[in-house]
Amino acid sequence: MAAGPGPGPGPGAAAASWGGPGWRLPGRVLELVFSYLELRELRSCALVCKLWHRVLHGDENSEVWRSLAARCLAEEALRTDILCNVPTYKGKVRAFHHAFSTNDCSRNVYIKKNGFTLHRNPIAQSTDGARTKIGFSEGRHAWEVWWEGPLGTVAVIGIATKRAAMQCQGYVALLGSDDQSWGWNLVDNNLLHNGEVNGSFPQCNNAPKYQIGERIRVILDMEDKTLAFERGYEFLGVAFRGLPKVCLYPAVSAVYGNTEVTLVYLGKPLDG
Repeated sequence: MAAGPGPGPGPGAAAASWGGPGWRLPGRVLELVFSYLELRELRSCALVCKLWHRVLHGDENSEVWRSLAARCLAEEALRTDILCNVPTYKGKVRAFHHAFSTNDCSRNVYIKKNGFTLHRNPIAQSTDGARTKIGFSEGRHAWEVWWEGPLGTVAVIGIATKRAAMQCQGYVALLGSDDQSWGWNLVDNNLLHNGEVNGSFPQCNNAPKYQIGERIRVILDMEDKTLAFERGYEFLGVAFRGLPKVCLYPAVSAVYGNTEVTLVYLGKPLDG
């Protein structure tokens, strides 16, 4: 008895055939088609064949990424200098997906419509923080963070695990108050972890105080298990060593009412 026809090819096989010789559309045409897709769909398309991968990743300012940036990002984020150090549309989309999480922050803060800035409400006797949407357990990563309002008595930037608290009573250095977070208090230049001061930073005489609006670059190296900071083009040094091999999230904590903090993910840090 002859066997009947088997099941038809699945979506993967169909997608693979599109990228074969019978469906080799010009790169410009593919680019226009891809410009209507969302990020998850683009990730799948990039795996179909070398041609599709090249179209999607060869030009980070292509129509694909420009269109996606226009759909994902608020107009304010695109027309102001928030993303001035993120030169490509693909980088801007990536920064948005690594921004503060609206679901992983203190109830006393909210993320502004630009998608990158935290606003702390004027709540008395509370310290409030926020983590980003995505954490890191491998690789090297850099992001910028800056205050756009008064620091108050405590203003801490650094990293935290998912277990670290993002709100507590009183005005304290929340980030660095337990063994789940590591922070640099910009007010007094102290390094904080596990509820203890781990020395001053940067380690130099008469270290300058943080100035409102000044962008601090944070560098997390999960291979060397270190956290370092830069100010402008000056490398300030390694602040923490021996970080655990767990998922770590960029984070901040603040106490001053109506202060605002912006965080922008930059990608892999540039050496030299």
